[in-house]
Amino acid sequence: MASVEDNFPRGGVQKKPSEKTGEKAKPKFEQDNLFDVHHEEQSQKRKRSEGDHRKQKKFKTDHRAIVKDKAFSVEPLTIKDFCEGMLLLGCIKEVTDFELVISLPNGLTGFVPVTQISDAYSELLSKQVAQGELLEDLNSLSDLYSPGMLVRCVVTSAEESDNGRRSIKLSINPKNVNKGLNASALTSGMLLSGFVSSAEDHGYLLDIGVHGTYAFLPYEKVQNYIKAVNRGSGLKIGQSLNCVIEEVKNEGRVVRLSADRSKVAASIATEQQNWTLSNLLPGLVVKAQVQKVSPLGISLTFLSYFTGIVDFMHVDPEKSTNYSPNQVVKACILSTHPTSKVVRLTLRPAFLHPGRSPNQLSSDRIGAVVKESTVKAFYKQFGAVFELDDGTLAFARLKHLSKNRKSFKPAAFKTGCKHKSRIIDYSLMDEMCIVSLKYQIIEARFLLYRDIHTGDVMQGRVLSLKPIGMQVKVADGIKGLVPSMHLADVILKHPEKKYSIGDEVRCRVLECNPAEKKLFLTLKRTLVQSKLPILSSYEDAEPGLITHGFVVCAREFGCIVKFYNDVKGLVPKNELSSEPISCPDKVFHEGQVVKVMVLKCEPQQERLLLSLRLSGRPVPEGRSECTPKKNQQVKYQIGEMVDVKILKKNENGLEVSILEDRGDVIASLPTAYLSDFVANSKLLWHCLQEGDVLPRVMCLSDKGDHIILCRKSAVISAVQEEQVVRSFSDIQPGMLLIGYVRKVMPFGVFVEFPFGVTGLAPKVSMSDKFVTDTKDHFVVGQTVIAKVMSTDKEKQRVLLSLKVSECSSGDSAAESFSLLNQYFKEMVEIRNLLRRREESGLARLLCELVPGKELQLVVQDVKEDGSALFSGSCVRGLTVTATHYHLGGKNIVPGEKTKGLVLHVDVITSKVYVSLREDLLKKRAKQRLTESSQHPAIVQHIAEEVAIVSLLDSGRLAAIPIASHFNDTFRFDSEKLKVGQRVYATLKMVKANDLGLVLAVQDPTKKNVFVRDRKESETALEETLAAAAKHSLCLGDIVTGTVKSVKPTHVTVVIDDKFTGSIHASRILDEVPIHSFPTYTLKAGQKVTARVIGGRDVNTHRYLPITHPHFTRSIPELSIRPSEIEGKVETMTDDAHEKLGPYSIGQTVTCFVRKYNILKNWLEVEVAPDIRGRVPRLLLSLNTKVLKHPEKNFKNGQALSATVTGTDASETNLFLSLTGIHSLETGTITVGMVAKMIPHVGLSIALPGGKTGKVSIFHLSDKYTESPLSDFKIGKVVRCYILSNENGKIQLSLRQSRLNPRNSRKVEDVEITCIKDVKKGQLVRGYVKSVTPSGVFFGLSASLLGRILFQNVSPYFVQKRSLYEKYLPEGKLLTAKVLDVNKKENHIELSLLPEDTEMPSILPESLGLPRYGAEEEKREEDNNKKKEELKMKRKQRRVNSESEQETKTKKRKVTPADESDSGIEVYYREEEDGDQEEEAAEKKSKIRKCGEVLRLQVSTGFTWDEDMNVVEMPVPSQKEDSSESEEEEENPQPKKQTKKEKELEKQKKEKELCKLEAALMDPSRQPQSADDFDRLVLSSPNSSILWLQYMAFHLQATEIEKARAVAERALKTICFREEQEKLNVWVALLNLENMYGTEETLMKVFERAVQYNEPLKVFQHLCDIYANSEKYKQAEELYHTMLRRFRQEKSVWLKYASFLLKQGQTEATHRLLERALKALPTKEHVDVISRFAQLEFRFGDPEHAKALFESTLNSYPKRTDIWSIYMDIMIKQGSQKEVRDIFERVIHLNLAPKKMKFFFKRYLDYEKKYGTAETVMAVKTAALEYVEAKSSLADTETQHK
Repeated sequence: MASVEDNFPRGGVQKKPSEKTGEKAKPKFEQDNLFDVHHEEQSQKRKRSEGDHRKQKKFKTDHRAIVKDKAFSVEPLTIKDFCEGMLLLGCIKEVTDFELVISLPNGLTGFVPVTQISDAYSELLSKQVAQGELLEDLNSLSDLYSPGMLVRCVVTSAEESDNGRRSIKLSINPKNVNKGLNASALTSGMLLSGFVSSAEDHGYLLDIGVHGTYAFLPYEKVQNYIKAVNRGSGLKIGQSLNCVIEEVKNEGRVVRLSADRSKVAASIATEQQNWTLSNLLPGLVVKAQVQKVSPLGISLTFLSYFTGIVDFMHVDPEKSTNYSPNQVVKACILSTHPTSKVVRLTLRPAFLHPGRSPNQLSSDRIGAVVKESTVKAFYKQFGAVFELDDGTLAFARLKHLSKNRKSFKPAAFKTGCKHKSRIIDYSLMDEMCIVSLKYQIIEARFLLYRDIHTGDVMQGRVLSLKPIGMQVKVADGIKGLVPSMHLADVILKHPEKKYSIGDEVRCRVLECNPAEKKLFLTLKRTLVQSKLPILSSYEDAEPGLITHGFVVCAREFGCIVKFYNDVKGLVPKNELSSEPISCPDKVFHEGQVVKVMVLKCEPQQERLLLSLRLSGRPVPEGRSECTPKKNQQVKYQIGEMVDVKILKKNENGLEVSILEDRGDVIASLPTAYLSDFVANSKLLWHCLQEGDVLPRVMCLSDKGDHIILCRKSAVISAVQEEQVVRSFSDIQPGMLLIGYVRKVMPFGVFVEFPFGVTGLAPKVSMSDKFVTDTKDHFVVGQTVIAKVMSTDKEKQRVLLSLKVSECSSGDSAAESFSLLNQYFKEMVEIRNLLRRREESGLARLLCELVPGKELQLVVQDVKEDGSALFSGSCVRGLTVTATHYHLGGKNIVPGEKTKGLVLHVDVITSKVYVSLREDLLKKRAKQRLTESSQHPAIVQHIAEEVAIVSLLDSGRLAAIPIASHFNDTFRFDSEKLKVGQRVYATLKMVKANDLGLVLAVQDPTKKNVFVRDRKESETALEETLAAAAKHSLCLGDIVTGTVKSVKPTHVTVVIDDKFTGSIHASRILDEVPIHSFPTYTLKAGQKVTARVIGGRDVNTHRYLPITHPHFTRSIPELSIRPSEIEGKVETMTDDAHEKLGPYSIGQTVTCFVRKYNILKNWLEVEVAPDIRGRVPRLLLSLNTKVLKHPEKNFKNGQALSATVTGTDASETNLFLSLTGIHSLETGTITVGMVAKMIPHVGLSIALPGGKTGKVSIFHLSDKYTESPLSDFKIGKVVRCYILSNENGKIQLSLRQSRLNPRNSRKVEDVEITCIKDVKKGQLVRGYVKSVTPSGVFFGLSASLLGRILFQNVSPYFVQKRSLYEKYLPEGKLLTAKVLDVNKKENHIELSLLPEDTEMPSILPESLGLPRYGAEEEKREEDNNKKKEELKMKRKQRRVNSESEQETKTKKRKVTPADESDSGIEVYYREEEDGDQEEEAAEKKSKIRKCGEVLRLQVSTGFTWDEDMNVVEMPVPSQKEDSSESEEEEENPQPKKQTKKEKELEKQKKEKELCKLEAALMDPSRQPQSADDFDRLVLSSPNSSILWLQYMAFHLQATEIEKARAVAERALKTICFREEQEKLNVWVALLNLENMYGTEETLMKVFERAVQYNEPLKVFQHLCDIYANSEKYKQAEELYHTMLRRFRQEKSVWLKYASFLLKQGQTEATHRLLERALKALPTKEHVDVISRFAQLEFRFGDPEHAKALFESTLNSYPKRTDIWSIYMDIMIKQGSQKEVRDIFERVIHLNLAPKKMKFFFKRYLDYEKKYGTAETVMAVKTAALEYVEAKSSLADTETQHK
């Protein structure tokens, strides 16, 4: 046995030298240094004598010195270090449907299958697979997990794949991760990861993987996590979250958790939590002390006695050189190794606060090439760390530093050296990019699937050949499939003869799906070499398009031809050829490449009509066109329009062929000549590809061997309209000509016109502005309009002017709109061009994104400048960004989901600019726009040619041109538009174009004002600000002015034509009529007399007192109220408290509507020039229609009467109400707004005053519905009735009977406030609350629950509780009948039985469930006959003298106690008393019998596994006894009885005794109480059936413990010789524990049962119990145990085989047979094979069963018993031919005559039953031949003798 020192090599323990050998010991010192794994062990030789005890005492000191001196090495984690059971901290990198891709430390990656999430999630998966339909509770992995989430993982396998790479399989199941923890080890403060297993009433049950421990997370401890992470939605089953243990109860069996984000983030593992190496978890944050520092990393000590290592990739980058020994740092555990016990940690800040996510990299960075990566550090055995151009760190592994080892030069990687690299991945756990310096990777055309586009031609290498096709490797990590049809132009029967593994092939992309990483390729040479345009979408299929496709189907109606991206079209029979084709399937074959022409296309219906009858010269197969030739035979006229096809793209432009001349003539189209707009020219060059056709291109010059074309629309129009000069002589001064810049020189610009005339615009004539540098104003190729200033005929010179003032027509708005309209026409053409691209991914995505489209985005990164990057499924492959301004002040974090509005799409850079501002995202009522209307707008984005603005009044996006003229190209910085600036736009096109924009131009008469962020709603008086000047006015001065403009809340007045003043709406009238508009009483140009009452600061708009030093530079505030002009002026003050002083709560004031703030949900009003107010939405009106759209019901400037509810001195604001001051008292009606919807519970309503109330689902309506919350949504305004307001908790009701008691209709579902409202026999409706082992709990009201026993749920017997849960889900609306009301205990018993509710059964009859009391009907008939006989006997006993009195009927009313039984008054005759008692007992016995069924199947689903019959007994009526006792109490002093009355009473007692005797003598009577059972078991103590009935009796009453006690009594009482009887009780007890106990209690009973019974029988019974209760996993484990323990028992193998086949595991059964034959004796083999074959026939594969029989009979042909079994089975299941074949084989065997007779007889019987007369005769003939053959053989033998 190994010593303790060997097992725990800590503290410096050395091995003792062997005493037998005289060798001197060489001590090996085991260090407390877990990272010294790979270093060479150092040994020191010591010479010491055996008695030198001093040196032994100094051992520890010497050991420490050795450890101290010993060098340590810290190596990064490699894939070789992984082993099963290793714990790691990982970060989710990618989420797919069936697995999680996990980023592991040091750039490694692992995978978590969907079955390794948690047990609860796996159970839901299994349930969904079994049911075959989607479960509502089962959420997909993408709903539960998102990239960037940290998880704890355990390695389940690290196996090598076929290509030599190791794949790391992980599990995040807490049962595996927390395997080292047990209940006793749990302490408060521990940080654990748990998975939600179920949601309960007050919280969640979490699976933390600790056996025997229930972890509960209360709702209040998870609220902030739900708000921050789940966006308010509840936790879902399978969701992972970090929790801190708050409380541990019952020795760890119950723990209470908290998911509070602050607590989780602050959690630190401490020594008091008793962590050990066996249970230390990754993700724990610890305080550690630096032990040693080396270039490769750091060694740490933590938790007193643990040692760990930090490699160079996990030190804090900001402190990497500042660590020193003994320094205390915070660290996070990354991994623990199960065998070497190496603990790895990280010091990176992102991991030191649990709950946070590591930094992520923008998706567009992966694949980027970095030209200069600076070496930060080099590690010769591992790799190098680089700093990229953006300052981020990157790591390159050693193999990625050079092409191979030979070419590697370490000297090139000194610190500071720079290299070119490419980012190939990003490691979330290391927060580093992974880069490669390999030339082949940097220059690789394809690095990711997203880099591949449909139609790309590429090289690949054959990986494998499969029946479905050939797998080709395109690049590292990118594989594609070539379907078998696409291996060649013809179908290959033997592709392995043409292709070998490793061959290089040239292929073309048929389809690429980057999201699913699927790539389909073709090797058809015709398709690969085709120069025709590819057809990858139905939108690209324009009539007349000629392209290549391949036939996928040929039928009599024609051929179906397929193209790229699964685009298919039909070639009708008449379009297959110019000659008729009768059978297309004989002419065309599948996979044949054909050239087709598009006839018609319907993209929406995906219908495509094609033709093989091509017009024009036929083109040979495999070539798209004739090769263009550079010869010029045709002269083209300048101005002639031609169509061209692009041959080649170069830096300067395009090389094209002119299609009119069959493509033989080549011309050039410079980039600058593609458009009038510089931006569009670049964009067109970027989007156009070889093979594209450009229509209507003008010939600009033809110099014989060089044709220059032009596509500028302005130039083309000028030529066509003859607004050009053809020669110098045509030029006249003053002419306006359209041309293009030929050359830009320092002294001016040369402009060329069509037909070759050129002129010069000198520097002074270039612009109306001062020209510093000519290059800042114009670029070569730019379209301009030039004015001819002068000509010099001698020198043939023309002087031009490009000044806008001279070249403009004067209508700047028209010119601006013309430019804008042309710009967007070209943009639409470019988008259509992109839509026809074969690259369905990026190009199509760019086309779908238009300004104004809302996107669902995920925050990727927030940069230092405040901008943010986003990602999302709808923008995959694009760079989505929002500037700081467009974040709208939102504090977003990476990983957060948000909505964004598209502002602009830059096609060249694939960049999408979005905005998150609420004023752009909010939904507004559509306003009708009119042309030429002016609107204030805010600039949202500025592109090169246009600016995107949002109209303030409607929120619509519009485009305005930046330039108003072709020559308007230069602006000073002060003149440039800025984002956030307010402009005035005049609408020119109110219908949105294809890009979703309204077209407008800037209004030149309005001055643009820059609006500050977050204060766009402030009223800015632009014209007032511009005109503000110094004045000499004083308070009280009377002034006369002219009204300049009228605004809703103020009027601007010009005083003395020098400066302006303002009149507030409150300063116009003394008495303001409510709902009037005071400012509109004045009109522009009107003369007014006003008085100065104050001033307002020009910049801040603050109101200044008259004593302010800057008052003379303020805007005067005026008043024209008659009372203020004639009377005393109120002095305006700057003190907020003094301003609000006159206003008190409850005071009524007049205010004026400023605007409704949709974001804040309040109405902003102005009370006075310097006082504003706010009216919350709920205080605007009591009318819900008004509150629904408050912005429509309150107009700007409208006068309102409001009540002051409070003041805010800090902002000089009043809090106002238009409905008075509300008091939320019980019984009042108020309005509220739905704030939250809680399924199956109700609503949370926001009330006036900031308070919140709750509405139960029982108070939503007077009529309950199946989906009570469907009529509500968050934000809906409702009227509420206040039920109660106690302790700050407000209960509300939305019932119409409460809100409108007079007008309300009939209340279908009355309110139930307490148990007194419930009456026995009453029918009530309510909602299912839950299904528990004790019954179904049914909600009658918010505070009242009723219980429904299972026997009262349905007349059918149900064994599986899951059926109840399926048909009685939480929240299901049902009708129930009240059976009993116990007011003392507050209990209500209900029934859902059809006979009680008159409603259909909850469980449908189609389930085929057995009914209760199915076999009791016959017994009831017998009981009725016996009762009739008893009645006749009683009548004979009556005395004749008493008959007269008995005939006198005395009616007696039932007491109130009796009324509780039925709810009706019952009158009966005394003489019929006994009969009625019998009938009542009979009815009650029928009701009770519904709860029992054959084989003791009780209501709770309990079954015994023994065959037995249960006999019913009538239940005595206890209620009758109670009613009688109540009657006696009511009459305490009875009258003195007469003689006749005494006789009657005596006879009555005699009748009762007779009845009781008859009942006791009745053999069909069943025990009714525990006493009855006790009497029975005393009489028959060894009858297990009685004991089992006794147990079932207790289980019916859900008395589990009593049932257990009865079982224990039975085991003690039954005689030990009665083994079978005892076994029956043991089996029942096992059943009981399986259903109602725990796994632990079941195992205890099982162990005892094995001790006291034959073990094999007990094992088999438990297996059956597991299988019947669908606990297949436990059953399989038990079978494995049995196979080890009873391997020689044939029955065990057969029983396990039957179990496997029933589960559908046929392959496992085949393997089991092989194991059985090895384990069992040879003599048993034939029988075992036969039995296995029989089982296969019943449950498995009949063909395999036949094979087993055949092989057995081939080996043992004379086993007639096997032949008989085979025949029997085949007669039942096989065909007649197969049966006859078996009989024919048997009758030709050489068997004994007796056996042959038996088989002939069976054959004959079979033919008589299934055959014909001929087949019967054939059997008889064969039998006769057999007899004759035997006779002749016997005669021959006799002769020989």
